[in-house]
Amino acid sequence: MAETDLKMTTSKLPDDILAGIPDENDYVHQDIFLWANNLVQYVDELKIDLFLFNKNYTLYRAKMAGEVAKQLRPLFLDEILEYVLAGIEAGLIVRGFEEAAKEENVLQFTKVSNVDKLVNVLNWLKTQAHAIEMFNDTDHDLKRIKGVIAVCTHKALPKPFYLIKNLPGSQIMKGHTAWMLKDGLFKPFDSMTAMKIPQENQLLVLGDDLFVFNEAKLKALFGYDAKAASIAVKKVVEIEQNFNLSYAEGASLQALVKGKPSAIKKLQKIDPSAVKQQELLDHAEEMGVELMVDEQGAIIIMDEKDMTKFVNLLNDDYMESPMTGQRYEIIKKRPLKPVDEEAKLLNEALKAS
Repeated sequence: MAETDLKMTTSKLPDDILAGIPDENDYVHQDIFLWANNLVQYVDELKIDLFLFNKNYTLYRAKMAGEVAKQLRPLFLDEILEYVLAGIEAGLIVRGFEEAAKEENVLQFTKVSNVDKLVNVLNWLKTQAHAIEMFNDTDHDLKRIKGVIAVCTHKALPKPFYLIKNLPGSQIMKGHTAWMLKDGLFKPFDSMTAMKIPQENQLLVLGDDLFVFNEAKLKALFGYDAKAASIAVKKVVEIEQNFNLSYAEGASLQALVKGKPSAIKKLQKIDPSAVKQQELLDHAEEMGVELMVDEQGAIIIMDEKDMTKFVNLLNDDYMESPMTGQRYEIIKKRPLKPVDEEAKLLNEALKAS
């Protein structure tokens, strides 16, 4: 985005531009349009520090030459600013993942606190930045780097904001696997390693909000499936309406399910009203799956192990073979489709002949 393209937008924001954002009291929603408008005046003076993180979410500080540092704003920020500022006039709607499926001209967001691995990374940046070691090609392997974070600060801004991008292995070139073209001649990279930062908009952290421009990258970077997680939250609410549950102090089914991909995946398919509490308890006893109940008959869920058994029972994951009497926990279920009547008649005719 050319510098002449960065202009303050003074038109009134459309009334429906923030449609779908839930009115909660536990955190402050960030107005990304106001943020973009205000940022334009400081954009040339931003301080941008680059950090790398690997597949274990270990952070490294990136040391950059002056020429590379000048490329950070165009690579990370300009396209996002352009998209958001243009969205003011185009009626771009900002909406939580919980509200509806992705549509044209909709920017979705979720709470930072929903994405555990992102929270851990940001905590390091906020509290331990001074202890983060410098990345170097002698001690570290660039091929193991999963993502990059541009930390943007300015003395006039109350807090930093963070721009995050996935770094696929295909964007990293090592000397023995790549050539460079110089003066019309192909030459080996020698000991050099190169990486290419993706141009596309991916993730932006403003305050307690994570704005997701590319949902697939959110999952690739932090293992968080926003759609599945939002469905799981609703399913837990339904489960608690249909079952009498008792938790250890400070625990909840929402907290125990959060960040557990297996449980979240199963919750997508569960119909909480399909079975009654006593039926589930009877089935657990038949299968030898221990579920504790308190004096009021509530199912006690103390920890992740209890949660897993309860979700497995809801998902009908335990069975006893009528042939051998063996009991199983079913890892994957594929319902048998009823035999097509025409195909059945054909098979019978073939057998008869």
